Amino acid sequence: MKKITLMLAFIGMIGLHSCTVNETQPIVPVDNDTISEVLEVTTSFSQGNNFSRLVTINPPIFASDMILVYHLYDVDNGTDVWRLMPQTYFFTGGGELDYNFDFTRFDVRLFLDANFNLNTLSPVWTQNQTFRIVIIPGFFGGRQSNEVDFKDYQATLKAYNIDPTKIRKL
Repeated sequence: MKKITLMLAFIGMIGLHSCTVNETQPIVPVDNDTISEVLEVTTSFSQGNNFSRLVTINPPIFASDMILVYHLYDVDNGTDVWRLMPQTYFFTGGGELDYNFDFTRFDVRLFLDANFNLNTLSPVWTQNQTFRIVIIPGFFGGRQSNEVDFKDYQATLKAYNIDPTKIRKL
């Protein structure tokens, strides 16, 4: 009996001796290349370009990234007034004009759409129109998207730490 007790004690000591506690901290990846960016483009729409403009994104964005486009609607006392697209304008007589966009990983297409002949539009609506294309990495999408009023261009820049002096003009 002594031998069995001694053997169990010896096995227990070996078993307990091999138990160690390793405290490890989870490795959190640091993302140094996920940045938001703004591209600015000024374009004119006409029948010749099918009332659209294709803007190439170089380098391409990730499939998870989001694109927002703002249209420069007005300048009020020296301050730009930006409107989030799509943006619809209503004319007397029932006419509706839409500034709209679609995008892929490689480009953004800005275009006009209306329920009337676009050739009848005044140059005020078609010539020298300025747009800002905001690229928001998918990394931010779920975390902050619900907290940002995307209609407010300045709030969007602030939420994604975008430096307004670093806007890339195309």
